Amino acid sequence: MLRLSRITAAVLAAAALAVPFASGPAAAGETPAPEGASLYFIGLADGDTVQNPVTIRFGLSGMGVAPAGTEKEHTGHHHLIIDEAIEGEELDEPIPSDENHRHFGGGQTEVTLELPPGSHTLQLVLGDWSHIPHDPPVMSERITVTVE
Repeated sequence: MLRLSRITAAVLAAAALAVPFASGPAAAGETPAPEGASLYFIGLADGDTVQNPVTIRFGLSGMGVAPAGTEKEHTGHHHLIIDEAIEGEELDEPIPSDENHRHFGGGQTEVTLELPPGSHTLQLVLGDWSHIPHDPPVMSERITVTVE
């Protein structure tokens, strides 16, 4: 018959009563962002006039960048929103992937692209491992640039 020491028995009893710290991946819109995290454009400001090809650099403070699918605390990956807005209930859903919602799930921190001449709004949104904005959302200001 197997005999347990008092220490082993106490450890097993404590483990059986313990509540796990995390029970798996966070649900939609529940990936926390640390207070003070910020997302911003580097070298590009509201009202700028640019020429094609346009290089857009992504700045992030207070968090780290990790590829999509990587569930690691206080990390995410960039999304560039062009001529659209993400707000309200959309902040609890995966960010769409199309010409107006560009995903950088490989952990990229810049992109060079062609934009049609004229005025365009740009905004950065950090998505969690599953492309859902954090809680609270980590987003840049929406800026307007003119492409000549």
